Amino acid sequence: MASAPLDLLAISRGAVIAPAGCGKTELLSRALTRHSGHQPVLVLTHTNAGVAALRSRLERANVQAKHYRLATIDGWAMRLIKTFPMRSGHDPAILEGRVPGYVAIRRAAAELIASGHVSDVIQASYARLLVDEYQDCSVLQHQLVAAISATIPTVVVGDPMQAIFGFDRNDPLAGWHTPVLNYFGVAGTLADPWRWRNAGTETFGQWLLYARGELEAGRKIDLRQAVPEVRWIQLDGSQQDHQRQLSACQTRSPVTDGSVLIIGDSRNPSGQQRFAAQTPGAVTVEAVDLRDLVSFAEAFDLKGADATAQILEFAQKLMTNVGAAEVTRRLDVLRRGQARKEPNDVEQAALAFEGERRFSRVADFLSELNRQTGARVFRPAVFRACMQALQRCDRDGTPFADTAIAMREEYRLVGRSLPRRAVGSTLLLKGLEADVAVVLGADDLDARHLYVAMTRGSRQLVICSRTPLLG
Repeated sequence: MASAPLDLLAISRGAVIAPAGCGKTELLSRALTRHSGHQPVLVLTHTNAGVAALRSRLERANVQAKHYRLATIDGWAMRLIKTFPMRSGHDPAILEGRVPGYVAIRRAAAELIASGHVSDVIQASYARLLVDEYQDCSVLQHQLVAAISATIPTVVVGDPMQAIFGFDRNDPLAGWHTPVLNYFGVAGTLADPWRWRNAGTETFGQWLLYARGELEAGRKIDLRQAVPEVRWIQLDGSQQDHQRQLSACQTRSPVTDGSVLIIGDSRNPSGQQRFAAQTPGAVTVEAVDLRDLVSFAEAFDLKGADATAQILEFAQKLMTNVGAAEVTRRLDVLRRGQARKEPNDVEQAALAFEGERRFSRVADFLSELNRQTGARVFRPAVFRACMQALQRCDRDGTPFADTAIAMREEYRLVGRSLPRRAVGSTLLLKGLEADVAVVLGADDLDARHLYVAMTRGSRQLVICSRTPLLG
């Protein structure tokens, strides 16, 4: 039986513990729908992608935009000290550059609010504060939120078992029990596995809540005693392990057009990309920094002698069946005028680029590589951002590196869409859900990463590990 729903609007200051899939977004939506004050509710979270995802879910829940103001904690802090530059006393340089000085921004904003100089402004602007994903708050972000809570009612929502992100060593993650719960106190805990109840697998959801308790207590869970929705694939350390995990990646969803999340090692992006390349229909979920694109753009020399080789090397990171060695051999023969066969479309595009060094020619070359028989882009986010950046370079005349960085910043503002079969890590897939979750190399996951991985699937969980005892 479902427990009585919490009312966030009735809490003046407190923390709500929200395990994965237990209705946190519904809780926030319900509060914002019922809010009827003149001032909106300030809702803060951590990333721009998180803001986009939460806004989308609130819109689907028909929550009127006038009831809330949604932002990242750091973004809101930046706007605050920009609005009150003299009172905050910050160095304007911390707001400039490609990467703002977030630690200094948080400190300046927290000190400004704690001083009381802007208390009347905050009270006049917002009815109350709700903070999502609070387990990911740093010490300074917690100090900022605590300072706001002295001015308006504040509720923070989070789950210590999903605290998997690290922070700058100058601003470490705030401890959940100390200082977070010591200050806010526990106002309630969500305990109904709505994600699994709605999927018709409530017993599975209850088992995951049991597993959460065991992992949080420092105990291991035994996959041999799990519910039927959990399938364990035993690895033995042999060369066959890759094939076993590759077979697991091809697990079908039990529902038509269902989705599958494949969760690999956070420390090994190339391993994730290899599984995506070798699994039919799979694509990667990319980190928001689009590191490979930015690195390519910064290193690429449009006029360089090895420019074609650079393009081929980059293409191999994004798509299958590039055939770089054969393309390189054929181009060498064609340049010498010794070819017996006419150049194919890929070779023509490469020669056209070498004859006219323009970024649009680079885009044409990549497009032809993608059109080859058997080619498949398994990193579509990077490919799409690259193509858009190349087209802008010719149109606007901006340097490729600057355009790639601009594309990266635009992509930060967009919530991730979930393909039918996605490959990523716990760091990239946290907050996403699918019908099936496949966990690769689970022996290497600590308790928190394991819990995040296990709770991504609503209907089935496949875990590959050497031992059935995990945590």
